[in-house]
Amino acid sequence: MTAQILDGKAISQELIAGVRARVDARVAAGKPAPQLAVILVGSDPASQVYVGNKKRQCENAGIRSLAFDLPAETSEQELLDLVAKLNADEDVDGILVQLPLPKHLDGDKIIELIDPNKDVDGFHPYNIGRLTLKMPLLRPCTPRGVMTLLEKTGIDLVGKDAVVIGASNIVGRPQALELLLARATVTVCHSKTKDLADKVRGADVVVAGVGIPNFVKGEWIKEGAVVIDVGINRLESGKLCGDVEFDTAKERASWITPVPGGVGLMTVATLMQNTIDACEKRRG
Repeated sequence: MTAQILDGKAISQELIAGVRARVDARVAAGKPAPQLAVILVGSDPASQVYVGNKKRQCENAGIRSLAFDLPAETSEQELLDLVAKLNADEDVDGILVQLPLPKHLDGDKIIELIDPNKDVDGFHPYNIGRLTLKMPLLRPCTPRGVMTLLEKTGIDLVGKDAVVIGASNIVGRPQALELLLARATVTVCHSKTKDLADKVRGADVVVAGVGIPNFVKGEWIKEGAVVIDVGINRLESGKLCGDVEFDTAKERASWITPVPGGVGLMTVATLMQNTIDACEKRRG
């Protein structure tokens, strides 16, 4: 068996086109286009790349992007004041604070200040709580993007055994909640998990997000399983790879995401979805 590729580039372009149609309909009806405020503190190279991708996709989706590029030495109070100002700005529909922040800034405190109705990253405790209670509003972008990819396989997730590798607040924990919402049976694995290989071998769906190159061995993958690789790692050679041994895993899986060209593109496209969702919820 050779896996079918879940093409994040093509699927994300479909999502962006759908967002653009919704934005164009708003504008044609005399309503304002959505506005997304993106806050970047410091000059982390990876963060700069991510923010650049978000700005480009805003342009493609017809969403107005407001950039706030702040120096690394920005104080916590200055950042809190900016978030409060954007919360009060009726023209701003979404607020995104690019993570990670410099060490002297309390990321949790910053995120908690964001108006939950403008929390397009889906990280605010209110929005995570809604997802936990099966009442989702704004959903974390990467897990929502993963669910869109899984929908494209046409596989019914009800009752399927799903293993999520990694328990971060950004991916692993909300991903488990998304899979539970789809009525899969979910196991969350982390650094203290025993017999990880055996757990993966029994999984119909594997979502890997640990940030370690080729951590999940291809031989662990069950025949016919769906493999979603959230990881993106740069090797010493400069080549990008995921958390899963792609070449071996694709000979066992039914569907698999590539790295690059998979989940990363879906995350940004889902951010655009969340922004138009937030706009329509706030402004009709």
